[in-house]
Amino acid sequence: MTAARSILITGATRGLGENLARHFAARGYRLALTGRKQVDLDRLGAQLQGQAASVVLETLDVSEFDAIEGVVRRCAEQLDGLDIIVINAGVGFTTPAGKGHFELVRQTIDINLTGAIATAEAAVALFREQGHGQIVGISSVAGVRGMRGQGVYCATKAGFSRYLESLRAETRGDAIVVTDLAPGYIDTDINRSAPSRPFLVTAEHGTKIMADLIERKVSFRFVPPWPWTVVARVLRWLPDSVIAKM
Repeated sequence: MTAARSILITGATRGLGENLARHFAARGYRLALTGRKQVDLDRLGAQLQGQAASVVLETLDVSEFDAIEGVVRRCAEQLDGLDIIVINAGVGFTTPAGKGHFELVRQTIDINLTGAIATAEAAVALFREQGHGQIVGISSVAGVRGMRGQGVYCATKAGFSRYLESLRAETRGDAIVVTDLAPGYIDTDINRSAPSRPFLVTAEHGTKIMADLIERKVSFRFVPPWPWTVVARVLRWLPDSVIAKM
């Protein structure tokens, strides 16, 4: 009998990560879930027991870069290997330039970019040893164009997307699939304070699309593909005078 596929999801205790965990549990995957707070991991793990083939829980703050590889390795050992690693942990601080918010700027870069890349580096090393694997990075439509008051968030998502693009080329001969998913507005805590959320979809619906795209092993998709594929093209070409009013 073939063993169920295994997936590690970072930032799994809330938002997109939690909803992805629920989808993959319902599909019978073996789960490795990470989050910063053990109490939140225990709550989610208890809810998913009996749905997932198995559940492994590990505390992880991805801004503690040196801890990442050890957590990835422990999850792989407990699940007898990993098929997919979803790099989802992230923050969405609003950081207007020059307003004394540099600590939030640094945290955003540490978590969304440096921590994400550190997780991908650990994934590549593991998957090369295994001879296979899929890296899934969660970027954002926000990486398409810099927006007022969101410069650092936009920069980290754009930077991570370009890293994944480079990684896809670099691992082409290593039987490693690199998937970049760029969500638009999916209803989670990270965007509920936004003044407007155009084309909003529920977390359940948005993450079902994401789970389907992960299983299809796509290279890149906006989520949902409609209308964000078109919206992203428009955003790239809007003049600065229009962006400044948004």
